[in-house]
Amino acid sequence: MAKADELREVMRTEGAAIAQNTQAFNEGRYDSVADLENYEELKSEARAIKEDAIERLPDLLDRLTETVEENGGTVYVAEDAEDANAYIRDVVADREANRVVKSKSMTSEEIEVNETLEADGVDVVETDLGEWVLQVADEAPSHIVAPAIHKSREAIADLFNEVFEPDEPLETAQELTHFAREKLGEQIVDAEVGITGANFLAADTGTMALVTSEGNARKTVAATDTQITVAGVEKIVPSVGDLDPFIELIGRSGTGQDITSYVSLLTPPVETPVVDFEDDETPLSEFDSDRDFHLVLIDNGRMAMREDDQLRETLYCIRCSACSNSCANFQSVGGHAFGGETYSGGIATGWEAGIEGLDVAAEFNDLCTGCTRCVNACPVEIDIPWINTVVRDRINREGERPADWLVDGLVPDEEDEGAPLQKRFFGNFETVAKFGSATAPLSNWLVDTSASRWAMSWALDIDPRRELPTFERETLVEWAEKRDSTVSDPERRAVLYPDLYTNHVQVERGKAAVKALEALGVDVVVPEAPSSGRAPLSQGMVATAQDHAERVTETLAPHIEDGRDIVVVEPSDHALFQREYEKLLDAATFTDLAENSYEVLEYVYGLLDNGADGSVLTTADGDEIAYHSHCQQRTLGLEAHTVAVLEECGYDVVTSDVECCGMAGSFGYKGDYYEVSMDVGDRLRGQLQAEGVRDRPVVASGTSCLEQIDSLLERQPRHPVELLVE
Repeated sequence: MAKADELREVMRTEGAAIAQNTQAFNEGRYDSVADLENYEELKSEARAIKEDAIERLPDLLDRLTETVEENGGTVYVAEDAEDANAYIRDVVADREANRVVKSKSMTSEEIEVNETLEADGVDVVETDLGEWVLQVADEAPSHIVAPAIHKSREAIADLFNEVFEPDEPLETAQELTHFAREKLGEQIVDAEVGITGANFLAADTGTMALVTSEGNARKTVAATDTQITVAGVEKIVPSVGDLDPFIELIGRSGTGQDITSYVSLLTPPVETPVVDFEDDETPLSEFDSDRDFHLVLIDNGRMAMREDDQLRETLYCIRCSACSNSCANFQSVGGHAFGGETYSGGIATGWEAGIEGLDVAAEFNDLCTGCTRCVNACPVEIDIPWINTVVRDRINREGERPADWLVDGLVPDEEDEGAPLQKRFFGNFETVAKFGSATAPLSNWLVDTSASRWAMSWALDIDPRRELPTFERETLVEWAEKRDSTVSDPERRAVLYPDLYTNHVQVERGKAAVKALEALGVDVVVPEAPSSGRAPLSQGMVATAQDHAERVTETLAPHIEDGRDIVVVEPSDHALFQREYEKLLDAATFTDLAENSYEVLEYVYGLLDNGADGSVLTTADGDEIAYHSHCQQRTLGLEAHTVAVLEECGYDVVTSDVECCGMAGSFGYKGDYYEVSMDVGDRLRGQLQAEGVRDRPVVASGTSCLEQIDSLLERQPRHPVELLVE
């Protein structure tokens, strides 16, 4: 089945439930973290603890082993899944166990311990409600925290009624939960071995933290006399005192709860008496507490990830799922599409690349569009989009290189291996744009012919349903060269950076930006400049992106030295200057550009806030408009500046709050992902077509947003800067 067909089927069968549940989690996160005055400080503290722990991991591993053994437990460090399963099989066999009960553990999913034990004839029972539902359905989890998030209540009722044939059909959530509790309670009582995971392990005391929404983990420990805890080596933190920020953050980040229902701190072997459930006469205090505890710590590629400068941050992950819930594409397709053998969502690329290999990560990596919506959501400040980009670069380099004769000279990039033709095309959009403008309007007519659309679909998988950009013959740079500045005594001096679309396609927004800035007393120049590198970076072409970054800074550095500010119209390019260039340039060069560059409406806001006369701009008298901010603009905290400027100019503004428009640069053009893009876009369409909004003109800051909204609505959107100089 083609990838587009697979994604379409997942959206048809699971999409509605996934969207409803992830969006509810996300809204809960917004509300919950808003109650934390020190939210950002807690995130930084949590990251610092994980960063330190991974740096000192070998020493902490030795310390934890020593502590657990002093407590009376046994520690086994497994090299890989096979090694871990062999040890667990021996423990279960020595106990002569017929049944093992498990609390939820993604690490146990990773090593597939259930299948291993079941092959030995052991009955393995998941006690987490979601995991048990999937065990009954014989399905894999689709979410790190809520494994059955893709199933509706009705679907679960149908499953239980078909499999268990209860006396009365089950319908309500209460009936389903009560039925599951009774069934699982019977099985827990008869189990001899309990397997748990661990959210965190404290090296100083051997204490394990289990953060759950159900009491099944405690029951798994208390009801059996043999406990096996399976955890990745990255779960170790130095001390119990280090748990505080994680306990504050993990529930809020994952499910929007201020704190989860159960936070269990256990220092095994626990001293809870081992109860004989068939003996209902002996007092609980008279049962002994002779328990056996085994901590199985899993490497399975983690130590290699620790030595990998680009994948190391993955080990900071606390498995909260915030990256999944905040991701617009995940909200549409869930973890069965946006995930690998075990892990799902944005962080899954790092996990699967490190544990399973690039081939597994390649199956879903392109579903991360680099929108950065997950960046602010991550409670340990992992740069998840960068991990996805680096892995994409490695996948490219492992692929088959397109025929040299086909690409050499046509795609002047820095990629010396790999990169499929489609990625080379989109990554070299600067060449396309220059050619398009130089030959317009002929180029616009040519690419829209049936033959051209067929060829692009066949060779590049560009979806024929998507409107293509229309190139302007006169670029913004050429227009600016023909005119003189209207400012004789400037308050400030600036460079308007000519990004690809502003320079070649949406030239009017560039002209509006120049005129608005000049009206506010800014002397503006628009120099010829290379493209920012956003296009190749989005395709995982890191070497090419770095080359662009270096050439951009070489072009802009003299202007900065001359005292000019750098003003950027396209938010994704501004985000590069503020974020990703830190990975591509030396520290001093990056800092110089980042500290002197501004998004255009942020810059206008600053001018007005510092005394510029706003009356020189075009004003409205309560005119109603709807505004959609760009993903990366929101990540940088700049949406409010645009709204403030528009309101200062007299507009009545309503804003959208959807995670993303769905276009995401080249993503929405690709045939494999067109329908995912439009499904995400439907959520924005719904807001823009809502009562009280549907008649408002729409403005949007990003190129991709403008293109997507144009395809979603009958009313054509504009960039907000165009409203300032009408």
